Amino acid sequence: MTYCIGFLVREGLVMMADTRTNAGVDNVSTYRKLRVHANDGDRLIVSASAGSLSTTQEAVQRLQHGVPNPETGDADTFESVASIHEAARAAGRAVRAARDGMESLQQDHVSFDATLLVGGAVGGEPLRLFLVYSAGNCIECGADTPYLQIGEHKYGKPILDRVLTHDTGLYEAVKVGLISYSSTMRSNLAVGLPIDIVTARQGRPGAELVHRIEAGDRYFADLSRSWSEVINQACASTPPVPFVPAR
Repeated sequence: MTYCIGFLVREGLVMMADTRTNAGVDNVSTYRKLRVHANDGDRLIVSASAGSLSTTQEAVQRLQHGVPNPETGDADTFESVASIHEAARAAGRAVRAARDGMESLQQDHVSFDATLLVGGAVGGEPLRLFLVYSAGNCIECGADTPYLQIGEHKYGKPILDRVLTHDTGLYEAVKVGLISYSSTMRSNLAVGLPIDIVTARQGRPGAELVHRIEAGDRYFADLSRSWSEVINQACASTPPVPFVPAR
């Protein structure tokens, strides 16, 4: 339940997350999945979460109080880590500890897995983006495939594979991301508005945009309608199949 994406293009970073959560088909609500943990001019740390809500909430609480670092003996927080990579590693330890702390509830056949996207920069380093797995390990986004997804991602992936490149402009990437959300929402009720967006420009400290697209947003409705029309027109303009049986 939820869909989160992060783009790392030449111009900067885009992170987006929807807000839908549920505890059954008759109990749907919203909850912020995209969080700006630091944005003070020296460090920008943004996370997006998918999976067990209780696990991600527990992980965030652990990060606020400090997660033990076995290599240094210190308790790491997003305010104390020296790099965005260290922020991702601290998030991984927090998620794993939160998940392991709920093992006693596994007998109820409830999944407590959670994944995170962690992006930003610390101390003037280049913007970076990581996917943190439930086991605590992480991978980094690169120029060859300049996006990472978590949650209900399969319906929104084709547009990213066909359109998004490392050279895509920052706000063109935002538009592509919103098309990805529109495609996902058309096929999957587990994803829905509002959508939170954070952008940051390479070489400039702090977030450039922190924005929420609410239900009923006119631009998103126009974008979704235009995308459907373009797809229908493209389908109609492709060559007909050459193997139709003669009547």
